Amino acid sequence: MRAHVGEESRGHGSLPPKGRSRGVVGSHTPAGACVERLAYAVRYNSAPSLASAHAIAVETPIEIAYGGQPFAVMMGTPADLEDFAAGFSLTEGIVESFDEIRAIEVELTTESARVNVALSGDRLRAHLARRRALVGRTGCGLCGVEDLAHLPRPPHNDRKPRSPAPAAIGAAVAALDAHQPLNALTRAVHGAAWCDARGEILLAREDVGRHNALDKCIGALLRQGAAADDGFLLVTSRCSYEMVAKAAAFGAAALVSVSAPTSLALQLAQAAGLALIVTARRDGALSFDPHGAPA
Repeated sequence: MRAHVGEESRGHGSLPPKGRSRGVVGSHTPAGACVERLAYAVRYNSAPSLASAHAIAVETPIEIAYGGQPFAVMMGTPADLEDFAAGFSLTEGIVESFDEIRAIEVELTTESARVNVALSGDRLRAHLARRRALVGRTGCGLCGVEDLAHLPRPPHNDRKPRSPAPAAIGAAVAALDAHQPLNALTRAVHGAAWCDARGEILLAREDVGRHNALDKCIGALLRQGAAADDGFLLVTSRCSYEMVAKAAAFGAAALVSVSAPTSLALQLAQAAGLALIVTARRDGALSFDPHGAPA
């Protein structure tokens, strides 16, 4: 199956995602994102084993190519691949803005997916000059980096971190489960969401890879022309260096994570002027903003 998103689909510098309306995401499970398999319950007390059907998250190799030249193979969920390609291109430094992407073409088979991204002439030449091979595990964003000099480092930003209001954080965390239909079925995927200043979730994406879920969310925002300072990002995974780097590359003012941060994530967030709210639960969270807790 082949899907093509090209210049003729552009509207004011954005590509509206196919099958999705602008704004609040529907609580649907993308086609092909899970399969049903029979499993037997293992009882430790020698009770009879019962068979039942279970939804299993699909994990497949996804090749990303630029100008027809393979660049990366990531393991991920074969859904929302146009969003994935757009977000990956920005957060991995392939493009500096969405306008440098001319078209995105997706090819799906039963065993793999291929996404070819057409870049503007100048950007394609710059990319080919620094081309690297990236072979990832499940959405591994640093596998394949040839040396330490190639680690993603968003530019230093002197802005003061702007944390979301506590009520907004709580509202977003409380609503998150309702925006993760694939995880409700499989219990095996990560989620990333975009929230407005009140904590309303406007858009969410899921993937077996935590980096992929965030790239898909950022890519969807790029394709919709959303402003990076109009809200905050919320992720279900641990708050590692790569997640902060991707949020900073998008230009987000704040990143909220339901899990704990790493030391390098804290260091990068401070340098990037990114407010970091972690271990977010329904009743509270931790803020590492040096200016104090959000008000």
